[in-house]
Amino acid sequence: MRIGSIVGNIAKDLGLNIKDLTHRKFRITHRASEEYFAVNLENGNLYVKDRIDRESMCGRTTICSVTFEAVVENPLNAFQIKVEIQDINDNSPSFFKNIIDLEIVESTLPGTRFILEKAQDPDVGINSLQNYTISPNIHFALGEMTGNDGNKYPELVLERLLDREQQNTHGLILIASDGGDPIKTGTAVIKIVVTDANDNSPIFSQEIYNVSLKEDAPNNSLVIKVIASDKDEGSYGDITYSFRSIESAAHSIFSIDHTIGEIRNREKLDFEVMKSYEMVVEAKDGGGLVAHCKVVIQIMDANDNVPEIILTSITPHIPEDSLPGTVIALINVLDRDSGENGEVDCEIIGIVHFRLTLYSRGSYKLLTTSAMDRENKSNYKINLLATDKGSPALSTNKTIELEISDVNDNPPIFEKQSYVAYVPENNLPGGSVCSVHASDYDLDQNAQIIYSILNLTILKFPISSFFSINSRTGVIYAQQSFDYEQYKEFEIHIMSKDSGSPPLSTNVTLKVCIVDKNDNAPKILYPSPETDGSSLFEMVPRFSDQGYLVTKVVAVDADSGHNAWLSYNFLQASEQTYFNIGRHTGEIRTSRVLQDKDALKQRVIIMVKDNGSPSLSATVMLNLIVAENVQQAIPELINHSIDMDSQSNLEIYLVIALALISFLFILTVMLSIISRYRKSKSPHAFGVHNTDIYSQVGPGFSSMYNNGTLSLPYSYEVCVALDSSENEFAFLKPNQQVPTERLIDADDSATGSNSVKETLPTGTIQVRSN
Repeated sequence: MRIGSIVGNIAKDLGLNIKDLTHRKFRITHRASEEYFAVNLENGNLYVKDRIDRESMCGRTTICSVTFEAVVENPLNAFQIKVEIQDINDNSPSFFKNIIDLEIVESTLPGTRFILEKAQDPDVGINSLQNYTISPNIHFALGEMTGNDGNKYPELVLERLLDREQQNTHGLILIASDGGDPIKTGTAVIKIVVTDANDNSPIFSQEIYNVSLKEDAPNNSLVIKVIASDKDEGSYGDITYSFRSIESAAHSIFSIDHTIGEIRNREKLDFEVMKSYEMVVEAKDGGGLVAHCKVVIQIMDANDNVPEIILTSITPHIPEDSLPGTVIALINVLDRDSGENGEVDCEIIGIVHFRLTLYSRGSYKLLTTSAMDRENKSNYKINLLATDKGSPALSTNKTIELEISDVNDNPPIFEKQSYVAYVPENNLPGGSVCSVHASDYDLDQNAQIIYSILNLTILKFPISSFFSINSRTGVIYAQQSFDYEQYKEFEIHIMSKDSGSPPLSTNVTLKVCIVDKNDNAPKILYPSPETDGSSLFEMVPRFSDQGYLVTKVVAVDADSGHNAWLSYNFLQASEQTYFNIGRHTGEIRTSRVLQDKDALKQRVIIMVKDNGSPSLSATVMLNLIVAENVQQAIPELINHSIDMDSQSNLEIYLVIALALISFLFILTVMLSIISRYRKSKSPHAFGVHNTDIYSQVGPGFSSMYNNGTLSLPYSYEVCVALDSSENEFAFLKPNQQVPTERLIDADDSATGSNSVKETLPTGTIQVRSN
């Protein structure tokens, strides 16, 4: 058939939808290297792709067929196709030699038969060789001899005696015809030479020689030795051997020793190319008489071909969630040997996750047997071993590499089950707090992790005002400066989510602890530092025992830990102090028993210091008065008030004096300018005024301000609690109004003596001091 001829619609025969052929990658695969057929994916027709020669493919085999496979994918499947090649009469019969030489002794009797060369026709059946004919003549007729192998050989039959003297040569035409339509023929010329009488022809020991020869026999091996004998003597008894009729393929492989009749092979045999050879050997004596025998050489198969593993179709990668039983590849196993040498077993070596299933002779499906896990093993090298059953057995290996593609089946995993971060208070906004990291066993997009904070609010405030997270790196940043005294810790829920489809996520808890810094100084609660330190008093009984608890300084620190550990010390005290303070308790106690000569009043400055680095402190001043009761403490209180008032008045006088000097300076400058101006008009006017001014000043004015003592009376009021258990004092401001019952006489003022007239309301002592 011509190239492109349609053989049939293969898609229809297989029950496939023509529209799905392209999508399912429909194709045909050949086991051998020749590809005689192809398929049209548009209509499903199988057409001839290459020239087909049945004789070169199958030789004399009666039934000749080509076997191949049709493969489809999605899902993967395979079908075995067999196309039978039918013979046509495309070969004419032919003879090995165009001229057949015969020497016939003139004394040969009629009826003698001479075997002629057999014609060859590669066709089979009716198209093969059918009969022989000979050109018309008066001496010879044509006959046929059927050999033991069933083949027909032409024979030349002598019908009339020959006379060499009348005609020493004869020429005949031998015609071989086949049964084709039209009939094809082949011819050969028979050249007959009439010789003198040689009454004994050679005789072979066997009419047909059958021999078996292994295909792996070395070159020049002895195949067989044919033996012919002749009863004549002399030159008529000398026999030479030669191939009379032999195929061209056999002629190039075998040789015959013309003297002794040994047939040897000149080239390596190949059972897979030719399984048997036939030839006709001629024995010819010196007189020209010949005898013929048939030699049939059967080539025995040797296990000289290694099995072949052919991958018809393969899927190089499958997803890890593929179900058991997924088809990975279609495999054909071929061995060109025959018999047991060509029977091949195929198996998988060393891997238990796969199996081979035989679905037709020499064809296997490679299947998975269990679920795949890419994270456990991402690729497989599947080693296939094909072994024939010859002796010794031959085998071949083939490796199939299979990649397991990733599926998003693993959520991200944090390095820790929970995180704890410590941030010092007063941190800089925008600084990193810590970083979290999660890993994903998947690949590529399935392993790309995005971090986010799940909390929407913290303490009713948006999470964005406290913390933020880098979605790629997992670094967490503080958005503000934290105060330990306000926020001590935060609990944040962080989610890591991969980018697979669907995405998988994992959560983790981060506890952010604010680390305290020494940023708060101690605060003294008692005695209160907000009150003027000079007015803080504690009364100590004179006859107190050593270790008597006078008072206790109470202080707190807003910090925590070491920063809040407080220590108490006297920062400044009198040269001889009778008191000590507990370093850690703040308790002020007497250091010894008080004596009469000891001072009645002690002023101490107490410093409260924390244990931070650097440490912060606060101070408070406290007056300690030694008295048995309130009446004994009053003089000390009064003296203290006078000292305080004198100091306060002195400060006032200094301010007034500074203002007065400034005013007088300005006034003097102005008066000087006015004086110069009036002197030019009335030079005596200013002196008159001066006289009047000084005359208006009374004599008591200067005496009042010349003794250095304030003449105006000042009144002080001191309120003392009468309850001896109370140590609190309240001091009232000086009273500028002088009561009528507390007037100071002029004489008293001049002499500097003091006179006190007391009017005492309940719980109040009034002291008049000049």
